[in-house]
Amino acid sequence: MFVDKVKVHAKAGDGGNGCVSFRREKYIDRGGPDGGDGGNGGDVVLVADKNVDNLTDLYYSPRLMAKHGAHGRGKNCTGRSAKEVIVRVPIGTQVFRLTKPVRQRASTRYHPAAATEEFDPTAEVGKTYAGTTVAEPEPNDTRELIADLVEDGQRFVLAKGGNGGRGNTHYKSSTHRAPREFEYGEGGEELDAELELKTLADVGLVGYPNAGKSTLISKLTEAHPKIAPYPFTTLTPNVGIIDYDDYTRVRIADIPGLIDGAHAGKGLGHDFLRHIERCKLLLVVLDMAGVDGRKPHDDYKQLLKELELYNPEILDRPRVLVANKMDLPEAKKNLAAFKRKHRVRVIEISALAGDGLEKLKLALHKALS
Repeated sequence: MFVDKVKVHAKAGDGGNGCVSFRREKYIDRGGPDGGDGGNGGDVVLVADKNVDNLTDLYYSPRLMAKHGAHGRGKNCTGRSAKEVIVRVPIGTQVFRLTKPVRQRASTRYHPAAATEEFDPTAEVGKTYAGTTVAEPEPNDTRELIADLVEDGQRFVLAKGGNGGRGNTHYKSSTHRAPREFEYGEGGEELDAELELKTLADVGLVGYPNAGKSTLISKLTEAHPKIAPYPFTTLTPNVGIIDYDDYTRVRIADIPGLIDGAHAGKGLGHDFLRHIERCKLLLVVLDMAGVDGRKPHDDYKQLLKELELYNPEILDRPRVLVANKMDLPEAKKNLAAFKRKHRVRVIEISALAGDGLEKLKLALHKALS
């Protein structure tokens, strides 16, 4: 199962509470305060990893929860800070914030009148403890982009853990020698977010369904996408690598087929188009034989229109145009008619028969260089 978009709920760990304690040892009468501080709550951290290629794990485990920091203890012992939760995501993942981050509890100073009150982090929204009200996440007016993880090892703190509260030793003074005040630990951030993968590749295959894109990438690289003689065989991006004699490598992505109205989300729509936004070069594959009854001229015109309506900047990138299925008898006639209408260079290939592939590899290498 390939997943390239998923919603997650992140909750960082709460900070531990400060401690109220007094030194009690033999022969030491009325020892001073020695309550330690609480430990910090754990962060929820996203890390881009080249060994991860989709968001399937997060689809099945969308709740990202970090542990709380330990409470402070006597003898000025600070509570243990919780470890951060590392969530590995594919390179090319964008992070969108859906709700404003809130903290379920705020630092609140203890006072004798609240001696019987203890904060319950699982409390219902709106309930108040020691002057602190449990907040409810507020939805954002817009879907806000907050991170774009494009390099291996790049880190982003999605939810920040709360700081530990101070113990009573911080409140001692010459006139206040036995303080009973302390601080509750700060609540960890909590928010809803959406992770969206945009495939990182040098070359993006663009074309209508059944144009032969999957066959082409299987011949150019070691990728093994599903291949069948009907439209929409490919439902998820497939990425392969072309190795050259000069030790350079080119990543090429086979994207699900495009249909009319894709810019508005029709069919696979945006699920297709967003994956070519990061590609340096577009490899436009046309079924020059018109197997499905379409005309190559109309296909090429409509492809460019859909790309322009989705994002005009995509058309500014270099393109290599490929006429596929040239081994079929109708292809020669259609190619001649296509060249009369479009003054562009066309590389003639047959992905199934393997004709013209070396010429195409050299053209891709030159275009990217």
